Amino acid sequence: MERKDALTFKGNPMTLIGPELQVGDAAPDFTLLGNDLSPVSLADTAGKVRLLSVVPSLDTSICDAQTRKFSEALGAYGAGVVGYAISADLPFAQARWCGAAGIENVAALSDHFSMGFGDAYGVHIKELRIHSRAIFVIDGKGVLRYIEYVPEVAQHPDYDAALAALAGLV
Repeated sequence: MERKDALTFKGNPMTLIGPELQVGDAAPDFTLLGNDLSPVSLADTAGKVRLLSVVPSLDTSICDAQTRKFSEALGAYGAGVVGYAISADLPFAQARWCGAAGIENVAALSDHFSMGFGDAYGVHIKELRIHSRAIFVIDGKGVLRYIEYVPEVAQHPDYDAALAALAGLV
């Protein structure tokens, strides 16, 4: 499924591959690579509230700020909440960036190999083979409770709304 002109990148229309998920949908399972190349799936954190912060590349200013903001905020929630920063960056680049940035409360996961997460969550930008910017909050039962597909890749997400949705689940 392709969604033509679903977002813009610096004002240029782009196509997203995959469905536009809705609040109340079951969150699609995924298998991504951790920084140590181990597989990580949504099912690994069943029963926990999950925040999926999807970014085009950790090596850009807005993605950097987004990941730092959520890592800082998630530090207050403890073990009942899991945060992931998901991109198509190579796991090695993610590990380097996270180490340099001191990220502690969000694990970076790579979709570089298959783009399966991007296709399942509707964030795969066809023209660039990267992810669009999006936020997903998933409850402990695996139901999507908050979704934001940011309409312009070069814009920040609504941090306050995402964190309020997360707070409402814990």
